[in-house]
Amino acid sequence: DDIDFRNGRVTIEHLKVRINLACPDCGARLSRTAKFCPGCGVKVEKAVKEATEHRRRRTLPIDQKTLKMLWEYVNHPESPVRTDGKRLFNMSRGQAWRIVREAAERAGLDSLVNPETGEVRGISPHRLRDAHAIHAVKVDDSGDGLRLLQEMLGHKSIETTMKYRKVAGQELEEWYDRLWKE
Repeated sequence: DDIDFRNGRVTIEHLKVRINLACPDCGARLSRTAKFCPGCGVKVEKAVKEATEHRRRRTLPIDQKTLKMLWEYVNHPESPVRTDGKRLFNMSRGQAWRIVREAAERAGLDSLVNPETGEVRGISPHRLRDAHAIHAVKVDDSGDGLRLLQEMLGHKSIETTMKYRKVAGQELEEWYDRLWKE
């Protein structure tokens, strides 16, 4: 349901939900499953439900090749697409990590080395996301490019996106030299 095959777009619902629930009457903290406030006893089930159902969404473009593969997967007679329309691929987070790791091994991709700490890490879904973000910044680090990347990554704050904009020593020297040219 979240794939618009006609316009080539996918809608993504954020899985991270950081909401602090509080009783509207007394301000006591509430759990996501609370039906009554532990502080004053007021019924809060409806307020909790509305707050937990509110999730951020973003709609992103999909390239034609990927869209075609998704179309073939969804419409294949033996496709395991769930009938509730909520998940295209019925897999856990751990399974997704394993698939990415195995694909990286088959492709011959080496582990990644953090240039600042020297720490060696394997390929993961999040590191692929980071690599995409860094590549996007290298291609277009203008204000508009960073704002579009913020939208694509689903960051609330541009400051989070700006962390991908790392300045190399050579780049800093060139910038400094340009400041003093007349």
